[in-house]
Amino acid sequence: MNSYGTFDVVVVGSGSAGSVAAIAAARSGAATLLIEKLPFLGGNSTAVLDTFYGFFTPGERPRKVVGGLADEVVAGLEDLGRVIRRPNTYGAGTGITYSAEHLKAVWEGLVSGAGVRVLLHAFVQDARRVEGRARQLVVATKAGLRTVDAAVVVDASGDADVCHHAGVGYELAGEFEPAQTLTTTFRMVNVDHRRRASLSKDDFHALMAEAAESGEYNLPRREGSDHITPVDGMIATIMTRIEHVRREADFVVNATDPDVLTAAEIEGRRQALEYVRFLVDRVPGYENASLVALGTQIGMRETRRVYGDYRLTRDDVLSARQFDDQIGLCGAPIEDHTPGVGTRWEYLPEGAAVGIPYRTLIARDAANVLVAGRCFSATHDAHASVRSMAQCMAMGQAAGTAAAMAADAGGEVRAVEVDRLLETLRTDGALLTVGAAV
Repeated sequence: MNSYGTFDVVVVGSGSAGSVAAIAAARSGAATLLIEKLPFLGGNSTAVLDTFYGFFTPGERPRKVVGGLADEVVAGLEDLGRVIRRPNTYGAGTGITYSAEHLKAVWEGLVSGAGVRVLLHAFVQDARRVEGRARQLVVATKAGLRTVDAAVVVDASGDADVCHHAGVGYELAGEFEPAQTLTTTFRMVNVDHRRRASLSKDDFHALMAEAAESGEYNLPRREGSDHITPVDGMIATIMTRIEHVRREADFVVNATDPDVLTAAEIEGRRQALEYVRFLVDRVPGYENASLVALGTQIGMRETRRVYGDYRLTRDDVLSARQFDDQIGLCGAPIEDHTPGVGTRWEYLPEGAAVGIPYRTLIARDAANVLVAGRCFSATHDAHASVRSMAQCMAMGQAAGTAAAMAADAGGEVRAVEVDRLLETLRTDGALLTVGAAV
């Protein structure tokens, strides 16, 4: 098996967490490789969604709680075209809606500009652990299997793929409580925004419920949302709801299983077409609309959550707890897309934000593995708050910065001086305490 090379830091997954982690590590002087399974960077931010949530706390007096590299991403988007700041349908705080096609280029520009080596169309197939360290990854490429050696690994795969293959402990979503459902997103064009805006959220949901109860439409979710985009006449949606957990004897199977994932992808597209039919038939403004795009892949909310040196909890989130080692903040509510027709929302105190401890990024069962993004160490409820893409970027900046420091300390992530890490993050624009209202 041929070697692809040896690196100070290897980041697996190029979503909001992974791309930022790679940028931060490379800017800190580490020889960095970024591995991505898709043909472009961005993960959910480019393949599924078009809105960053989590930059601001909800409420009447929003506070900005994420900065640093995340601000550079937004600035890059603004350089390329229109970016919309808009309220969330459910009061989760101001969202930043962008062109996903522009974001692909922004990610590539920032990553390449930092000197990161990028490997697309590549899947991690195995992780060889030696004396508690994930030393070597086996990666499937178009040219066959290749090995990659790393001093430090950042698992930003979303599904904790590296941790899974390396034997690092995690909780499988659905093991102890209902797992969050999946969503296939879609976009429609030729929508009359003025007519659509004449319908309130409650009236829109009433139309959805009425259509489902008529028996003419199969709509599993009755309170889905649609929103404007930077393209005139184009609407993006979050409507479909796909359950993905199956219990077999004494164990649970979710969308990390290839058969479950395949079935979910197919079901998501079937549902999307049903929602399109409902919108065109029954919703003002959609009379002449057409489907223009389906998400490149299904949108996943949780599959594997790694056990870290600390596990963020529901009480931490709802009490807006602060930590001595916090590397970021989150003011977003608990947003639990459980099976069934509705979604559970629980909010933090007005203007408050919970801290994200560095310890939640340290894989408990490895010496040189950090996690960032939606596979970080949290309970189901805490994860349902802190998984927003702005928080993933904050985690990525911290993980990448810490990974570079750890590479200089023999690859030991627990050898990173936390005070130095926090000071570096502050210098680089990260927000670690809640500021004044914006």
